[in-house]
Amino acid sequence: MKILRVVAFAVAAHLAAIGAAPAQDATSLKKEMLGQWELSTTERSKTCVVTMKGDAAGQGFKLELEPACKAALPFTKDIVAWSVRGLDIVRLQDASGEAVIDFTEVEAGIFEGLRQGEGVYILQDLAAARSMAKSMDQMIGDWSMVRGNGQPVCGLTLTNTEAGQDNFQVFLKPKCEAAIAQFNPTQWRLERGQIILMSKSGNVWQFEADDNAQWRRVPDTADPLIMLRQ
Repeated sequence: MKILRVVAFAVAAHLAAIGAAPAQDATSLKKEMLGQWELSTTERSKTCVVTMKGDAAGQGFKLELEPACKAALPFTKDIVAWSVRGLDIVRLQDASGEAVIDFTEVEAGIFEGLRQGEGVYILQDLAAARSMAKSMDQMIGDWSMVRGNGQPVCGLTLTNTEAGQDNFQVFLKPKCEAAIAQFNPTQWRLERGQIILMSKSGNVWQFEADDNAQWRRVPDTADPLIMLRQ
C-alpha cells in the first residue's frame, strides 16, 4: 500500500506539472511582449509603434499607440488593450475584449495576423523592424544577375516605388538571358530575409543571401543564378 501511495503521489505530481506548463508558457509570452513593437503591413509601407505594458486594463493589459497609428492603420482606432490567449496568441483587442487582430509567432520575435478583407499584418520588435528597414534601403539600386561561373546574364534595378500589396517596382535592363527575359519580373519585396521577384503572371523567384554576401536563387541548382549588388 505504501508503494501504491508513492506511485499515486508521483503520478499526481506529474499531472500537476503538466497542467502548470501552459500557464507558465503564457506567462513567459506576456513577459516577452513587454516593450515597444512595430505593427505594420507586410513590407512596412505603413507602420505604427505599439508600446505593450504589464498593467491591467479592463480585460487585458495597457498599451500605447503612437499618434500616427490611426492615420497609417485605421483599424488601430479600436485597439484599447492587449492580452495573451491560449499558449501562443497575442491579441490586440477592443474595449469589450474582442479581437481587433490576433497574432501568432511565425519566427522568433515576429508575429503575423490576418484581417479579413485587408490582408496580413506584422508585429515585431521595434529595433529589429528598424534594422530590417535599413536592410531594405540597402537593396534599392542596380543589380547584376550572374551564373555560377560569374558570367553576367542580366541587369535589373530594384526601386522603392510602390506597386501595391506592399510590393515595389523592379525593371530589367536590355539583353537579358532568355529565361530571365521570359520571367520578366515587375515587382519585388524583401520578405523574411529573402528577395522576392514577381512577374505579371504571378510567377515568383526567391533569392537568399549566402556567406559571400551574394543572393542565390533557391532552391539551388547545378547552374545557380546569383544576384550581385552593383
